[in-house]
Amino acid sequence: MKKSLVLAMAMALGVTASAYAANPFSDVPAGHWAYDSVNKLAAAGVIDGYGDATFGGDKLMTRYEMAQIVAKAMAKGANVDKLAAEFADELDTLGVRVANLEKKADNVKITGEIRAHYENYDDTKDADNSYLRTRIWINGQVNEDWSYTGMIENRQHFVKKGNSDNSGDEETRFQRAFVNGRIGGVKVEAGRNNQSILGGEILSNRTDAVKLSYGKDVKVTVQGGKLATASGAWISDPDSVADDYYAVTVAGKIGKLGLEADYVDEKDDIQLGGIQKVATKSEDNYIWAVAANYKFDEDWAINAAYLQGDVENAKGEDDGYFAGVKYKGAKASKAGSWGLFATYYDMAASTYVANGWGSSFANNMRKNEGGFEGWKVGANWAIAKNIVAQVEYMTLDGKNSSKHDDDSVWSQVVFTF
Repeated sequence: MKKSLVLAMAMALGVTASAYAANPFSDVPAGHWAYDSVNKLAAAGVIDGYGDATFGGDKLMTRYEMAQIVAKAMAKGANVDKLAAEFADELDTLGVRVANLEKKADNVKITGEIRAHYENYDDTKDADNSYLRTRIWINGQVNEDWSYTGMIENRQHFVKKGNSDNSGDEETRFQRAFVNGRIGGVKVEAGRNNQSILGGEILSNRTDAVKLSYGKDVKVTVQGGKLATASGAWISDPDSVADDYYAVTVAGKIGKLGLEADYVDEKDDIQLGGIQKVATKSEDNYIWAVAANYKFDEDWAINAAYLQGDVENAKGEDDGYFAGVKYKGAKASKAGSWGLFATYYDMAASTYVANGWGSSFANNMRKNEGGFEGWKVGANWAIAKNIVAQVEYMTLDGKNSSKHDDDSVWSQVVFTF
């Protein structure tokens, strides 16, 4: 790096001197833009020139020369944590030890997102739901192999939801707390996180679980634990008992073709309405699924899946399928990028646990209507860098009756930072 760059970096360290000495460098005259900075650092003993009384500001310097500057700044009491971490190896060679705290100057990062959400749905009644959701993510590096992630979420409700008026309500919860790491060749995740199975179509919900993954071209993932809310509900009840679940996923690619097979076992407290011969029945639920996706190019992709449950609805159905198409897609880092998507569904109640849709009625239909069928279409657009808008329209029909037919519009604008 050039000395002129190092000079600008060094001045940011806050190195001070009690008094300026006479200009020691003949190639830095009084009118030079760096005159005051050079004199200040020279007087503090942080920088030296060459034997011919020149500074050589346009010359390249080695990492060891830079390490010498950092070492002298450290000796003067300057706050150089980041530079000390960057040049730790060279400083060790020079006999300057860097404290663990200094080496970990960047091991904790804080990011966040704000989501403005509005939804209108028409089930047995017309209802609105709108809130502002703020999430603060904390990521800490434990060591070279392990990291920690936590997330705090705040929701501020704006309008009436269904029959209840929660406008003006707000809540803050600690929603994520998990570690990621490796044990040999196995990737490990443990703690509370949002788990997604089959792209969220079978499950997209918070869980308290352990997930193990192995493989590259063909990846095998095993996970198990408890759903963070009872029976896949979105709003948790502190007094409710969440369901146990276990899942195995095998996924791989053959060229542009992606293949996946899933097995999910949700235990104990399944409540599926409209089941054959009984109105409500509690028992374990087993789901098998096979899926494929194909990416034609950078713009177009299709996907499809077949799912088999083990509990029949009132019409004797225990399986389902979906098929979709996607064109492009908004990227938060690329302003102006956009995308379109559409999917058709025919899903018996026992073929999913809690999907990741904006509309909650897919989950209500699981409990009350034996499943659903219908369309979901949507679009997204990066309005500006790190600002993405999305809108979805869904029309769903309950399988057992028309009681819970649902036409809804779901929208959001997400700001990330």
